[in-house]
Amino acid sequence: MFGLVTNALAVQYTSPRGGNDLIGRMQVIKAKYEDTFADLGDTYSLGYSQLVAANPGVDAWLPGTGTDILLPTRYILPDAPRTGVIINLPEYRLYYYPKDGKTVYTFPLGIGREGWSSPLGNTKIVGKVKDPTWTPPASIRKEHAKDGDILPAVVPAGPDNPLGPYKMQLGFSGYLIHGSNQKFGVGTRTSHGCFRMLNPDVTFLYSILPMGTNVNIVTQPYKIGIEDGKIYFEAHQALDEHPAPDLHKFLNDFLAKHGNNPKFIIDYSVAQLVAEHHDGIPVQIGNTEGIPVKQPVKEVATTQANDQVDTAGQTGTEISHEN
Repeated sequence: MFGLVTNALAVQYTSPRGGNDLIGRMQVIKAKYEDTFADLGDTYSLGYSQLVAANPGVDAWLPGTGTDILLPTRYILPDAPRTGVIINLPEYRLYYYPKDGKTVYTFPLGIGREGWSSPLGNTKIVGKVKDPTWTPPASIRKEHAKDGDILPAVVPAGPDNPLGPYKMQLGFSGYLIHGSNQKFGVGTRTSHGCFRMLNPDVTFLYSILPMGTNVNIVTQPYKIGIEDGKIYFEAHQALDEHPAPDLHKFLNDFLAKHGNNPKFIIDYSVAQLVAEHHDGIPVQIGNTEGIPVKQPVKEVATTQANDQVDTAGQTGTEISHEN
């Protein structure tokens, strides 16, 4: 089901050291005729919405042969203790920090749609099941019946099971991390509150995630971090039920966290434009050496993306998504 390859971007990274907060590097590929964002997400472990946000103006279902596709595979780590599993809802992404403290894994997720929101808070992995059956709750069976789709009382394990090949139960009653019987839905709001993964991803995560692992579910549409003296800001579209924080307060809190060091310089106007674009790409908005950022945000974003493709981040190991 999965293997190791070395010629693609990584879902496994070395944990940043020395006060750094970023992992990964941007990549650009040329679209093939048959490519769709759903296919590319499956290949490169990216969510559908993540690819759409990073490639405005590109047709997600027919990008066109030779079209440059930006793979947004550079991440600021969420502002949370780097232990166990962190799920950031507006990012549609899971981070896993093994106990060795040396590595971090990251995977795209599908989350609960409006009216079936995924929960927030701290819990644990309380169960792991291979080849799960699915017993649709009465509420879901009723919902499907309204559309003329009569669900069976129990769906056996197999290719038609919406839980996919593995499920991991959370301490929150009724909520799971699981696979899927379709590619589309990862990186979108399509579930009834559970967390949907690509099958190669859930297969791998199941194999390395111990029972009892802490799971911290957060909502952080804004992320900020430092790498090699540069301050980066990353923005995602906030969920309707969890609005984005006030930007100025968010940035001021970051400065206060670092003791309001006078050498920490942030360009608030650049940060504002990044927040408005909310394309999920980390953009430099300042530094820790007192040197202002002077480029317009579009130029900054484009230049930095190109630089990151060529030189930035870490390479590691990707899970092969070939079926």
